[in-house]
Amino acid sequence: MTGRAVANGALEFVPLGAVAVERLVELMNLEAVARHLPLLRGGFSIDDCRAFLADKQRLWDEHGYGPWAFLVDGAFAGWGGLQPERGEADFALVLHPDFWGWGRRIFNRVRDDAFGRLRLASITILLPPDRPNLKAVARFCFVEEGRVTIGEARFIRFRLSRPDGA
Repeated sequence: MTGRAVANGALEFVPLGAVAVERLVELMNLEAVARHLPLLRGGFSIDDCRAFLADKQRLWDEHGYGPWAFLVDGAFAGWGGLQPERGEADFALVLHPDFWGWGRRIFNRVRDDAFGRLRLASITILLPPDRPNLKAVARFCFVEEGRVTIGEARFIRFRLSRPDGA
């Protein structure tokens, strides 16, 4: 992909398994993407991707939610959504650099689903402490809760509570 995607294009959520494995592998191995994924060590192979897809499908089967693939005007832009993490519904987002401007639109749809259809009381987001512009999550009304370690990686956990407090 080259250049930035148009900001007013059509955004579509599709099952993660609908995307060609090679596209996911390409995305996860982009240096600009991988540097933001502290749990990804040593690259992401076709076999890694197949195991990843099976794990993500298991989330849907067991919890009724999980990550999606995102298409913008039919082009694969990335993946993300809600994933169970330590008893919480955690928001994850991995976008191709050409689509980094799409995060807010994607987040808004995931948030609306979390507090609407799923009726969740809150959602979390885990970000590495060295992530640039950590304060950006405050614009989405997330509140910092503390630090957690997953594997050998450290994260700051932020929480967004349901607006009506239910």
